[in-house]
Amino acid sequence: MADRPLPRILVGAAVAQAALYLGTGIWPLVSLSSFEAVTGPKTDDWLVQTFGLLVAALGAVFLVAAVRRRLSVELAVLAISCALCLAFADVLFVSQGRIPPVYLVDAAAEALLAVWWSAGLWRHR
Repeated sequence: MADRPLPRILVGAAVAQAALYLGTGIWPLVSLSSFEAVTGPKTDDWLVQTFGLLVAALGAVFLVAAVRRRLSVELAVLAISCALCLAFADVLFVSQGRIPPVYLVDAAAEALLAVWWSAGLWRHR
């Protein structure tokens, strides 16, 4: 797939992923205390905030792609792999008791994003 106009279904996926990643990425920078109130206490605040910045940077990439309505294989692979990696980590660490079950909400959202992107790619291949 060459760089080409982003189909409407994938614009929606890119916007949704951008909103999720920008919101959850910036949240611990804006209010670490409210972030921890929902997600549980953290030991390394700098690591939570650094990870948040990285997630927000990914969100910015998806937002630019949606605004420009441009799709590349690389963008799709990035979107799907980020969603699957984060969903896997959520499920794994909840099952190990390392993070609270509220992270399963994120796992569900990430899985939905991966399916949304995959369905859009399949439909518009």
